Parts: sequence; C-alpha cells; structure tokens
Amino acid sequence: MQNSRRSFLTAGAAASLIPLSQAVAVGAGQDDQNRADQAAVGPRKTHPIVLSTYSLWRFRNDDLRDFGKCIEIADEMGFDGVELLLYQIQQNELLSHSKLMSYKRQALRLGLPLVGMSTHQGFVNPSRELRQQNIDRTIGQIEIAYKLGIPTMRVNTGRWGTSGSFDALMENRGIESPLPGYTDEDAFPWVIEALEACIPTAEKCGVVLALENHWGLGLTPEGILRIVGAVDSPWLQITTDTGNFLEDPYDRLELIAPKTIFVQAKTYYGGGQWYSLDLNYVRIGEILQKHNYRGYISLEFEGMEDYRTAIPKSLQLMRRAFPRAGTS
Repeated sequence: MQNSRRSFLTAGAAASLIPLSQAVAVGAGQDDQNRADQAAVGPRKTHPIVLSTYSLWRFRNDDLRDFGKCIEIADEMGFDGVELLLYQIQQNELLSHSKLMSYKRQALRLGLPLVGMSTHQGFVNPSRELRQQNIDRTIGQIEIAYKLGIPTMRVNTGRWGTSGSFDALMENRGIESPLPGYTDEDAFPWVIEALEACIPTAEKCGVVLALENHWGLGLTPEGILRIVGAVDSPWLQITTDTGNFLEDPYDRLELIAPKTIFVQAKTYYGGGQWYSLDLNYVRIGEILQKHNYRGYISLEFEGMEDYRTAIPKSLQLMRRAFPRAGTS
C-alpha cells in the first residue's frame, strides 16, 4: 500500500512539472480529435458519386469498351460505384454467365458496387410484334441486372426513328416527327402497356425500372410523368438526366425530382459531342435536396477533353455540388 501511494504521489509530482501551456495544448489536441471523431460518424454528408461506363466508352473509344477496364479506372479515380451501359458489352460476353459474374467479382474485390445499368429499348412502334420483342429484350435485361446485383435499370420509351441518324436527331434538339398517319397520342398507350408488362419481372428481381427523360415520349417532363403515373408502380420511377432538357432545365428537373430514383449528371469539358449546356450544379443539388433525393449521382462525361483530366474535374464538381438532403 505504501509503495502504491508513493508511486501515485511521484506521478502526480511529475505531472505538475509539465508547463501549463503544454498541458493546455495536449487538452486542446484531444478536444480536436474528439470533434473529428464525432464528425466521422453519423449520416453520409454527400451523395455517393459513381461513374457511368458511358463516360469512357462513348460509342467510339474501343480501347475503353471493356467493363473490367472501366471498373478499374473508376476505382483509381476515387468514385463510389459504377453504372454500366449494357450496350457496350460484346454479344459473346452478354451470353457468357461466367464473364458477367467476373465483373461482379471484380467490383466486390475493389469495394466498388455496381449500382445502375443503362439499357436501350423501343416501344414507340405501331407493330405489336416489334413492341413484344422489345418487352422480351427488356425482361432479359432486368434479369441481367438481377444477376449482377444491380438495383436499378435505366429504360427509355424509344422513338419514332424518322430522324434517321442520332446526329440528325440532335441537330433538331431531340424533336422528331411521328410516322405518317400517327401521333404521339397513339404511342403513349403502347409505351404504358409495354412497361406494365415488364413490372412483374422487375418486382420479382428487385430491380427498379427508371424511365429517363431522354428522347421520344420522354422528351418533356409532362410526357415522362404521364407514363410513370399511368403505370403507377413503385417499380417504375425516373432516371433524371441533367443534360437532356435543352430548354428551361431547372424548372423541368424540378417537375420530375419527386419521382427520381437515380441521377445521371452530364459534364462537357472541352465542348460537347453534340451540344454543351452550362449547368449550375449547385442549383440542381438544391432542387434534389428540396425533394429529399438521397441516392446516387452517376457522372456521364460527354465532352471532348481527354477523360484523364476531364473526369477527375467532373468528380470534384459533383462532390461539391451534391450534399445529401438534411446534411448541408
């Protein structure tokens, strides 16, 4: 007991010899660490920012077509996940279960989830047979997303196809004439019926279909909301693409924000391939916050600058612009 008391007194005496300024500094340092520890816990402060493989391949960069390479680049650049553009996969890979699963394994190894898949289909066609082919294709795509563990899949209405090339469609700012003898009013029931036919598979697989404000009947917020409202299922929501409303983008983005389940955010460093938009991403982030959007932001780089410099700049822009609702 006497030795314990002597040790205690000795330690106390030694502590009393520490200069007051140093003791204060030590205490302040501990306070700073406590504050840092507290800041490190709690809700995520920003949206997870993911990279769309479209940002790399862009329908023209053959050396960046491979999903595996895109996943590696997304990891190296610091993204939080990956969105796959299904169109860029080679047909032999699409038929190979083993190849598909290798991407899932790679994403797991890197801690980089596959969170979205963009697909193409076309329901704007008077031929019931062709619409059914597109329904079957979409159901097959849902099953691919399920196999890969992807929770949401971008779908389109399709378009009339009267523009000829996509370049011509872009020259006309996405506006396209219906086939002779038809109007857009004829096409809305086709699209609604087709998407309704896909809903049971989406629900069974746990994959939310997300109709994009793209071209065709999705060109306007009114058109896309009409379709989503008519189907009236939690398994059909909206993919909001920030670059697909060429006029009055903010008012239009706000209209579809309440039904948004996934966001694709475009940047145009070096000038756009078809057009450039000077988008205020802080304002877009505020719109999403207002409607309590808490999900992923997927970068779709569509400029002409080298991706090695443009994509990191785009990621930095997204991290600044998209704090999560309730945390800014």
